[in-house]
Amino acid sequence: MRKFLVVLDDSRECLNAMRFAAMRAAKSGGGVEVLAIIPPEEFNHWIGIGDIMREEARERIEVHYEVFAKWMRDRQGIEPELVIREGKAVTEIMAQIEEDKEIGLLVLGASSDKKGPGPLITQLMKSVANFPIPITIVPGEMSKERLEAIT
Repeated sequence: MRKFLVVLDDSRECLNAMRFAAMRAAKSGGGVEVLAIIPPEEFNHWIGIGDIMREEARERIEVHYEVFAKWMRDRQGIEPELVIREGKAVTEIMAQIEEDKEIGLLVLGASSDKKGPGPLITQLMKSVANFPIPITIVPGEMSKERLEAIT
């Protein structure tokens, strides 16, 4: 089964990336893998405190993920998978794609901010010529209706 990999974060544009991935997966018989990445700098504390912070970060991610997962199950009939990794975003995305050969497409949401599409897209574009799979960038301001029409 081909999977759509989508990155879960706290950005507004993440919502459209999730919607797009779920709708495309539902219409094409694919799956959705949701990747959450915990940055390494969050845990540069004493070991005990770092462990507590890591566990709290994982709990926040799982709660955030469950909102999207419920929508995917209820509205799209998709049972997404959650993967949580720790490290630098681009490195962990590449590692996940390398480890899971069923991933066929990376879906990212683009910010409409005047500063640019967002740090993750900006970083990934530097290596796009050598990227192992296609990348779909979904405009963060695209309406639900337009997303439904194009998927």
